[in-house]
Amino acid sequence: MKESFERQRLSFGVAADAYDRIRPSYPKRALEWALGPAPVKVVDLGAGTGLLTQVLAGLGHEVTAVEPDPKMREKLAERLPGAVVVAGSAEEIPLADGGVDAVVAGQAYHWFDPEPAHAEIARVLRPGGMFAPLWNLRDESVGWVAELTRLVAKYRNRPDVDGRLPDRPFGEMFGPVERLEVTHSRPHTAASLLELIRSRSWCLTATEERRREIEDAVRKLTAELPGTFDLPYVTRIYRAHRL
Repeated sequence: MKESFERQRLSFGVAADAYDRIRPSYPKRALEWALGPAPVKVVDLGAGTGLLTQVLAGLGHEVTAVEPDPKMREKLAERLPGAVVVAGSAEEIPLADGGVDAVVAGQAYHWFDPEPAHAEIARVLRPGGMFAPLWNLRDESVGWVAELTRLVAKYRNRPDVDGRLPDRPFGEMFGPVERLEVTHSRPHTAASLLELIRSRSWCLTATEERRREIEDAVRKLTAELPGTFDLPYVTRIYRAHRL
């Protein structure tokens, strides 16, 4: 089970170009709520291709992107020339103790090994610093989106991300957790939605036969949609101060 988990969480590099092109970005409002209006020193943990890093930099923050996959780091450097990008993971953050004001994790926290990750995040944060994981979740209040979720559920070999936290979020080094949800959407066509599905870990690691089944099912669903349509999202973000 652990081997399968590790294979999935490091599966994205082979699809770095598609991931960068097709995954949704994050609404500024969510980051402003989590980090406040003033620029801070922030770590983007599990930064991927830099979708969240770019938003943080655009808000004026001093960002260090930490990412374990070399192909994803390469794409991030292409996206943001001059960005500070380092190899590392949530369980081994290559930064000094207490040196940053905030740590964020976009679409990544569910891949962390919680106990060592919480300890590392607490270590690099200054006292009073903020940890803020966030997810872009499909808005399943929309009928066809709910149907898409039901469809892909048949093919996943692990639960889909739902943005829910464990019973004891973040461990003893962090205070109470607050939550905000922000809605937004991204335009798609049948082809781009299929590309989005192909960028998911459970599809990247599926057998060729299963990938064909997935793709056929998505094509059948999108045949009922207009040529261009919006995929609605709910960005769910949490924040907690380091004690």
